[in-house]
Parts: sequence; structure tokens; C-alpha cells
Amino acid sequence: MRPLNEQSVVITGASSGIGRSTAIEFGRRGAMVTLAARNEPALNETAEEVRAAGGKAHVVVADVAEWDQVERVAQQAVEHWGRIDTWVNNAGITVYSLFETLSVAEIDRVIRVDLLGQIYGAKAALPHLRRAGGGTLINVSSEVGVRSVPLQSIYCAAKHGIKGFTEALRMELEHEGADIQVTLILPSGINTPFFEHARSKMGVKPKPPGAVYEPEVVADAIVFAAENPRREIFVGAPAKSYEVLQRVSPRLVDRMMLAGGHAFNDQMTDVPDSGFDNMFEPQGGTGSSRGVYPGRPSSWYTRTFEHYPSLKAVAAGVAAGSVAALALGLGSRLGSNTANRRQFDPRALRRRMTGR
Repeated sequence: MRPLNEQSVVITGASSGIGRSTAIEFGRRGAMVTLAARNEPALNETAEEVRAAGGKAHVVVADVAEWDQVERVAQQAVEHWGRIDTWVNNAGITVYSLFETLSVAEIDRVIRVDLLGQIYGAKAALPHLRRAGGGTLINVSSEVGVRSVPLQSIYCAAKHGIKGFTEALRMELEHEGADIQVTLILPSGINTPFFEHARSKMGVKPKPPGAVYEPEVVADAIVFAAENPRREIFVGAPAKSYEVLQRVSPRLVDRMMLAGGHAFNDQMTDVPDSGFDNMFEPQGGTGSSRGVYPGRPSSWYTRTFEHYPSLKAVAAGVAAGSVAALALGLGSRLGSNTANRRQFDPRALRRRMTGR
């Protein structure tokens, strides 16, 4: 595995959020970065930030929902840099809505971008990783890839699908003995423009639930994985805690999330929705890495336990403690949080979304 300052890296969804932060971090390490997304002005701005950080950048405008465009990203990366060493599948969109009020076009679009986009990315990357003598494929899932939440049914389906796809592909490559590392990244809530870009049918703008981290925390995990082979990395203790609690009792998680409408309230702001989103067309402007919900600048859990598998036994105890705290925090809403009950009215939400 080449050192980062010699690597050719491809990042999809590189115009904003996690992808943009990751590109800049690779730039700081001196990497050659191919940036792919739909928003060309934002990509060009990201490229300038990568160069300012000390790296090299090449821009390819592409929609990951289209196979021929993803294939073109890989071809141009090889033509420009000579090879591909690391490929990061990161592009994603979502729509906040009850499942019944989603259109077929919206369902299709989320699956095509969030799931097929990563499958296409892997399909395009693998031949070039082989020709380079090995490398790393990094897929970005989410905490909702191990534990679903309401209002994002199709996004959750896609993120679960990424996890399943990643596990199957990893086994195929391991059985073959291919020198290609496949890593799954599972972030907690992250402060990115993702929530401002999302389509909302709730009548209000969405927000990240629970503890929030800055996108640089995820970028640090991705860059670490490009040089240090890991099976998966949970970014933030909350993501790992939900995974552990889900294995213990999925029904208990259901009850805690539904207590007082917690799982709904925590995704809703009081700000009326603007009606603008990036579902079918990219939003204009030069983009940014961060959103409007300031997060934690680091995760001691991720840097301590996820980076070093030998400490996983200790991590199990830490996760158990986090799970207990999570259970107590959510459980306190059972029967006691009347404010949340007044705020969340499932019938009113359904009427607003469906008109009936």
C-alpha cells in the first residue's frame, strides 16, 4: 500500500460535506485527488482548497446514478494520474417523508444515487485497483445502515444495502486473495450541508439527530483507512452504540425511539422548508464542507478504538456503557416528556404530508 503522498484517490460527492472535507484532508497529505460530483463550480472551489492544502486535484463532473458517467470518472482519473490507489464512494441524497408520500421517482432517485452509485463506483474502480497492484475501496454508509429511523425509509434501505454489498464484496476478494482492502465507514450525525440540500415533505427543514460531529472527523477516518487496512470504522460512539443496542434488542430500540415521538422530533426543526433541494439537480454555489449545526471536532472513541482493532475488547465495555447511557436518555422520554408529545402529533404530520 502506497503512502498517502503517492496515492491517486477518487472521491465521489466531493463538492460538499464529508466528500469535500475528505478531499482537503487527502490534499494535506500530498495526495493526487480526483473530485467527482454534479456541481462544477463547487468542485472547482474544492479543487482550489485541495491545492492550497498541498495536494493535487482533478475535477470530473458526474452523476453517480449513471454508470457511464462513473466509468468516465475512473477512466479520467487513470488518464490524469496514471492509476487509482484509493476509491471513496461517498455521494448521497435523501428525502424526509413518510414512506407513503414518496413518489416512485423519488424512491428510484435515492436508490440510484445512494446505493447503485456506490455499486457503480466499486464496479468502475476494481479493474484499476487490480492494475495498480492493489489498493483500497472505501464505502460510506451511516449509523442508519445498522439501525433505521422513520422519515428516511429509502435512505435507510440504501445505507443497509451498502453494508450488505460491502460485506459480500469483501469476502469475494478475500477468497481470491486480491490485495484490495474494502472498508465500510459508518458515521453518526454529521454537520454538513446534507440537511440543507435534502428534500423535505415535513413542512420544516430537517436536522441531524442526537450527537453531531464535524465532517473532518469522518474525513480523518477515511484518510486513516486509505493507509491502514480496516474492516469497518464507526465514526462517533453513538453510531457504535446503536449498532450494539440493535443487536441486543431491536424492539427495545423501537420503543425508545418512538417514546414521545423522539425519532421524529429529533429530525425536525422549527424552520419552514424552503422547497429547494438537490434531489434531481445540484444546488448552485461553490458549496462548503460544514452545515449549520455545529458538531464535535473529534471523536475519542473512533480514534482510540476504531483505529486500533487490538483494543476492541475494551471497546465492547465502552460501547456497553454508551448503550446504557443511550437507553437511559431515550428511556427517560417514556411517559415523562410531555413537551415532545405536544410537539409531535403523528396524525397532524400525516395530514400535512398526505392531505388526509
